[in-house]
Amino acid sequence: MSSITEISALRSPVYRSLGEKSSDLDRAIDGATSALLARQDASGFWCAELQGDSILESEYILTRFILDQENDPRLPLIANYLRSLQQPDGGWNMYPGGQADLSGTVKAYFALKLMGDDANSPNMRKARDVILRLGGAEKCNTFSRFFFAGLGQISYDACPSIPPEVVLLPKWFYFNLYHVSAWTRTMILPLGIVTTFRYTRRKPLRPDQRIDELYTDLAAANRLSADPLEGLPKDWRDVFCRVDQFLKRYEECPIERLREKSLKAAEKWLLDHLEGTEGLGAIFPPMVYMLIVYRCLKYPDDHERVKLAHKQLEDFFIQDKDKIRIQPCLSPIWDTGIALHALAETGMSSDHDSAKRATNWLLEKECTFVSDWGLNVPNAKPGGWFFEFANPHYPDTDDTAMVAMALKRAGGEAASAAVSRGLEFLLSMQNPDGGWAAFDKTQDRPLLEKIPFADHNAMQDPSCPDITGRVLECLGHCGLTADHPAVIRAIRFIKKEQEDDGSWWGRWGVNYVYGTWQVLTGLHAVKEKMDQDYVRLATAWLRSVQKPDGSFGETCDSYEDPALKNTGESTPSQTAWGAMGLMAGVGANDADVSRAIDWLIKNQKADGSWDEKFYTGTGFPRVFYLMYHLYRLYFPLTALARFRRGMV
Repeated sequence: MSSITEISALRSPVYRSLGEKSSDLDRAIDGATSALLARQDASGFWCAELQGDSILESEYILTRFILDQENDPRLPLIANYLRSLQQPDGGWNMYPGGQADLSGTVKAYFALKLMGDDANSPNMRKARDVILRLGGAEKCNTFSRFFFAGLGQISYDACPSIPPEVVLLPKWFYFNLYHVSAWTRTMILPLGIVTTFRYTRRKPLRPDQRIDELYTDLAAANRLSADPLEGLPKDWRDVFCRVDQFLKRYEECPIERLREKSLKAAEKWLLDHLEGTEGLGAIFPPMVYMLIVYRCLKYPDDHERVKLAHKQLEDFFIQDKDKIRIQPCLSPIWDTGIALHALAETGMSSDHDSAKRATNWLLEKECTFVSDWGLNVPNAKPGGWFFEFANPHYPDTDDTAMVAMALKRAGGEAASAAVSRGLEFLLSMQNPDGGWAAFDKTQDRPLLEKIPFADHNAMQDPSCPDITGRVLECLGHCGLTADHPAVIRAIRFIKKEQEDDGSWWGRWGVNYVYGTWQVLTGLHAVKEKMDQDYVRLATAWLRSVQKPDGSFGETCDSYEDPALKNTGESTPSQTAWGAMGLMAGVGANDADVSRAIDWLIKNQKADGSWDEKFYTGTGFPRVFYLMYHLYRLYFPLTALARFRRGMV
């Protein structure tokens, strides 16, 4: 315990005179620190489980059936886990406590039916009732339809057309690959190849494996638009559906030389963006689609690229006895950056063994070349960090900000050059509106959200308050203050984005508690005057949603209905965010801050960690949510340690 004692030397003025209570705080910090250090890999990184919802297991099973590879002995174990996620009402939801999700429930039902579940069994009947009550399978989102078409359940006419010629569109064109989000780029290009070939399973499904019973209107199920397109377009979505009709006619008789050129260019783009990665985009959806792309392009199943693609997906598997669950990706750089930052908050110095190992590992992961993100950045230079183990084409501002400020605080001189490059990367990625997005320097193009395949709610990657707040926090640690031009523009954006009640929306964490904490912490770090009316309004909102016991908790349902932003079960991560937001706004010498800290201390487990059963991470709002299994540890530790040092 000597190392823990060394990094627990600081004492908050709040607790100096509180005697035994101060000892409780120290014990909580020591316990959490020990728990975090015990989870560090020998090579220096942290990487906890990243948990999504049932679509991961469902889509994997559906993909293997599309490829006629249903004999994989692991599929029954994946199906076992999928069954365990079915809710009492018969549906599958996107997060614990959520309502049944139509697309997720249809895919789970289909996957289990393919795996041999009897359609007349009680659980399958309950699932079918939920699906029909929600409008039938024809109302599933467009990305689900690609799986159904690939298995011969509906026509590809029901899927958006994505001609591979999109890869050739110039950057000045309103719609091109570099005006959509990075994750959309990696999804639509593989799907463009799949829709071009209209690839379907070679061996048709048996009648008892089909899902015709889930459709209430088979005619509607086999067209893209819910209603027949008649008369003049009613809105922009209607316009794009008519464009889709034109593209489908073009698909029947494409310009052969142009089609050949575009397919080769698309294949080259995909292979180029696979170099040095753990899969296309290093995330589940495009990695799954790539398996079908290889089949379309006639790569044999024993080709090295195909075998590697399968292995990279299998690396997401977690087996627990007779069940396998699947992660959407891996989060080592994110986890390591936040863990090192938390330890720096406790007082850990750069010469501590844990800090040295984490620093060396993070320095090895710095991006060393400019990929497609640089097309939107004049004079782009290498730098920054990504999220996963290997995804160098896609550094992002959130990870870069987190890692850069962690290294600034605990990396020592060895990290100074990388921190400077990270800072330069962040400044170059600021959007014209003053905010920061995740992966690209971009501007909002609202019409793109009307394109038929935009219903994953993430067609674009616009500026958002939470990332802007984190970047400001990093800039503050690097010495920039509220009079810097970039900070001035960012604060202007933040003021514009503030809700009437004083809160800020959280794009990447649930939800208004996350966004408000990030913004207040960023403002404090750049030495913004925290007695201004807009800051006071934000801190007043945090007080208004704090629970009587001192905790904070906000449901994912608040993305559907902002009126629910003050409701939800208490969680350690959100309580830590609320406490740190208040500390940034009013300081550590505050009764409401103390109540939040007390809740964290009282709810800590004997092993130094906390229990957290609700999702507090956001992938795509209203579409996909996440549980980061280390949020319950390193965020409470950060809050406790920050409180101890008095938020100086």
